[in-house]
Amino acid sequence: MSKYDDIINMPHYVSKIRKPMSIENRSAQFAPFSALIGYDEKIREVSRETSRKIDLDDNIKLMLNEKLCLIKNDIKLRPRVTITYFARDSKKKGGHYKTITSNVKIVDEVYKRIVLIDNTIISFDNIIDIKL
Repeated sequence: MSKYDDIINMPHYVSKIRKPMSIENRSAQFAPFSALIGYDEKIREVSRETSRKIDLDDNIKLMLNEKLCLIKNDIKLRPRVTITYFARDSKKKGGHYKTITSNVKIVDEVYKRIVLIDNTIISFDNIIDIKL
């Protein structure tokens, strides 16, 4: 015999005066951390994944160098290329890979970078693929 046996099978009380609380309002009372400013953003940032930069072998580096030379030789024609490169994350370790298609403005051998028409600057060291 339990001390709640007298009430356990009673019907759920429903007020005749007040409307039931909405699901959104009911759930809000169970979210105590929502009051912390920036908490949700911090959780999203921590859970956001980044990739590690791929180390290329010498054969791929040689092939990319040859393609950069071809682009440089045709620089007056502003060749259109598709480049896949590693973009470092500004907030945490790692980054992600981007692919961009654009025309080349400059192949800068001094600073080892390629500059596209839209002024996107890509370091030679971050490029993993070039399609001419």
